[in-house]
Amino acid sequence: MTSSATPRDHYTRGLAERTARLGDLSARRDRLGYFRLATAAVIVALVWLAIQGQVPLWTVAAPIALFVAFLWLQSRIERTAECTRRSTKFFEHGIARLDNRWQGAGETGERFIDPHHPYSADLDLFGRASLFELLSTARTRGGEARLAQWLQSPASIEELRERHRAVEELRPLVDLREQLAVLGDDFRTGVNPHHLAQWSNTPAQPFPLWRRLAAPPLALIAAAILGWWISTLFVGIAATRAVVALVLVEGAFGLSIRHRILSVVAGIGEPAHDLDLLSQILATLERQQFQSPRLAALRAALNVAGDPASRRIARLRRLMELLDSRENPLIRAVDHPLLWTTQVAMAIEAWRARNGALIGGWLEAVGEIEALSCLANYAWEHPADPFPEFAAGAVFDAEDIGHPLLPEERCVRNSVALADPVRLLVVSGSNMSGKSTLLRAAGINTVLALAGAPVRAKRLTISRLSLGASIRTMDSLEEGHSRFMAEILRLKQILELPAPAFFLLDELLHGTNSHDRAIGAEGLIRALIDRGAIGLATTHDLSLARVATDLAPAALNVHFEDRLENGRLVFDYRMRPGVVTRSNALDLMRAVGLNV
Repeated sequence: MTSSATPRDHYTRGLAERTARLGDLSARRDRLGYFRLATAAVIVALVWLAIQGQVPLWTVAAPIALFVAFLWLQSRIERTAECTRRSTKFFEHGIARLDNRWQGAGETGERFIDPHHPYSADLDLFGRASLFELLSTARTRGGEARLAQWLQSPASIEELRERHRAVEELRPLVDLREQLAVLGDDFRTGVNPHHLAQWSNTPAQPFPLWRRLAAPPLALIAAAILGWWISTLFVGIAATRAVVALVLVEGAFGLSIRHRILSVVAGIGEPAHDLDLLSQILATLERQQFQSPRLAALRAALNVAGDPASRRIARLRRLMELLDSRENPLIRAVDHPLLWTTQVAMAIEAWRARNGALIGGWLEAVGEIEALSCLANYAWEHPADPFPEFAAGAVFDAEDIGHPLLPEERCVRNSVALADPVRLLVVSGSNMSGKSTLLRAAGINTVLALAGAPVRAKRLTISRLSLGASIRTMDSLEEGHSRFMAEILRLKQILELPAPAFFLLDELLHGTNSHDRAIGAEGLIRALIDRGAIGLATTHDLSLARVATDLAPAALNVHFEDRLENGRLVFDYRMRPGVVTRSNALDLMRAVGLNV
């Protein structure tokens, strides 16, 4: 991509090129189809003429060869066209993200939802239209799991700086991300490494060398004896005796290890899924040369003693293809005399003995590269979003911060400064004025910053903070908790976060009466401040606003407001200093037709 081209320019141009290529491939495929049809007609005509004795039969050979060549070329064009179709989806998805039409089209990561996590549910990290869905372009479950882990737990500052260097190197590599995206039989196909890692971690029990060396000669002798027996029309005495002896020898050889062979065959079933895709992903990454220390180390982990991981995985895939070929009727007929399953199973166990201990490292390296690539893709699509700067202590100092899940044209930015001496902002305001969105914007940018990604702000200076949020606490029928109980359990969890903590509290203790809420909220906020925490707390109850006055200069009051224009409430979503002076609850009730 040229320095002047935007991500949209690149995606639009790429989509146009792939679409034109698809049209060209379709036309070539159709032309070859016509040639094949014409060649088939020539073959039929020559065969008819040969039957009539008018031409020699060998004249059919050339058109048959030409027909096979056309068939091969057409199959290649079909494969290229399928890969090109997947490329068009890659560019279409990129444009959809830029146009804010990505919701529901990607991997939502719902399996990572944890209702007991201190902030993930409150900040829409997982699920439809979540941060994970926006970020994730991973092709393996390991990559998705690593990305989810980074979003749920902050890294050290040193680790984050390493990720920044890796993301910067990966940011312009759109072609690499396209290559990874189009691998596999389907755009959404992914590798689930769980079973493969579990299988590889089970201690291997390779078969004795003499058994592996004895099996091929036995199979060859069996083939020769069976051929001899068939040539005697199954009646030759010597051949029959040889077959009986063969059955006894191979039976004794096979039965002595039958249980172990069946165990190997049963154990490799699930782990072998998607080996072809994994091998292609490894091969694609192995062709890359990286400069940043983190990426270079991950790339080096894919190469063992000069033998790339992709090549080793490809060997296992070929063994699985041989094992799966037992479903072919011809192979099934000769399986036992040729010791087909026995030999393949012994080779698989030998492969695991040599490579099993390495698989976990390969999968970890691929998963981390994919997670970094997800962050790099987000950074490339949002070139105006900077990396955060890091500071000691408890700091969250953001200039013009916005919510990354909102489209840019609807995103109203505000500045939030929490650094000594200010440790708390009490945010008052009317319904729908932007208080909760401010909390989520601060929280989700904290998640991005502490995962190693750029942030939606003009500038952000942040410490390594333990994030906790009470924004969307819900009652739990399963656990027998009311909404208020769920909230106070979350507040207890936030109080117990490692220092320094960053808390986001929306309508604190709204599930109880105003008297208890005022006392409880003040006590909780004082406890958090005493523990060195920083944070934001929204409220409708202006008694909480007095806490900021009491805690000054450690706390400040800020507010959002609205205005009534021609019977309609208008919001500008701008944060202002001080306490809000009006409420819009009655106006909202009347606006929807309630007679109050």
